[in-house]
Amino acid sequence: MNLRQLGSTGPRVSALGLGAMGMSGMYGPSDEAESVATIHAAMDAGVTLVDTGDFYGMGHNELLIRDALRSSGRARDEVAVSVKFGALRDVDGGFWGNDARPAAVKNFLAYSLRRLGTDYIDIYRPARLDPAVPIEETVGAIAEMIQAGHVRHIGLSEVGAETLRRANAVHPIVDLQIEYSLISRGIEAEILPTARELGIGITAYGVLSRGLISGHWSADRPLAAGDFRGASPRFSADNLGANLALVEALRVIAEAKGVSVAQTAIAWVLAQGEDIVPLVGARTRVRLEEALGALDLKLDAADLRAVEAAMPAEAAAGDRYIAAQMAHLDSEK
Repeated sequence: MNLRQLGSTGPRVSALGLGAMGMSGMYGPSDEAESVATIHAAMDAGVTLVDTGDFYGMGHNELLIRDALRSSGRARDEVAVSVKFGALRDVDGGFWGNDARPAAVKNFLAYSLRRLGTDYIDIYRPARLDPAVPIEETVGAIAEMIQAGHVRHIGLSEVGAETLRRANAVHPIVDLQIEYSLISRGIEAEILPTARELGIGITAYGVLSRGLISGHWSADRPLAAGDFRGASPRFSADNLGANLALVEALRVIAEAKGVSVAQTAIAWVLAQGEDIVPLVGARTRVRLEEALGALDLKLDAADLRAVEAAMPAEAAAGDRYIAAQMAHLDSEK
């Protein structure tokens, strides 16, 4: 497994990370035994970065990772655990804003440490910017937890360039977790250059746009109850056909190279810079194995031009999230 540095001050981690969100109901029901087996397979393949959120399944995801780490027999320091916090949810699974007050930071952290069964978190980050709390206060509170030994590094998620600068002035930020894929390239104009100027890495989620550009999606695929893609604009009846047409154009390139669409899309993100670590949301060992195959796919300049011509920037139909969730993205303002 190749390693990449998370920013100028962060840890060296595997070139691909595992995003565990889908293992806790966000895409509908999942198989817990298969989820644990997939985490084990990822670690066996050399994946050393696992990403979660304390609100994924209302703590279920952290408990799942705890069980997987314990049953793997591996030492705690063999895996870097990244945790997002702050999203507020109700008993029906709805989202009701974000809380990143210093007191809330320490409260959320205490619960995460207990659920994960560990005494420190490698990278701790607010899931979204809390508009009621200056980012300096949130970062300052996490920095106090670093001093206390409960956190190793500070990350951010879905913030814009100005917020990134303000946060980094308080304490070094090792990475920005943000959506980045062939059809979500908004970070290229300002956010990515700013991160590089400041020595901040990128952990890219949504590299397959939640399965939309994996090559495995179809217009007639049913969605399970609780699958949030049912409300996603890019999966809506009005937009899905146009987006799948982009996938078919990409499939022509992938098949010519003897690889899958998903591997091509992941390899494109990998090729955008050594400071970018894609997070793959594989829920099964089969999908994990496919994703790992992207590490062996080297796209040269001609390949990259062909891929980007097949799926041009700004070509996606529909926003990344529904309007209410887009409003919480500092990165989109």
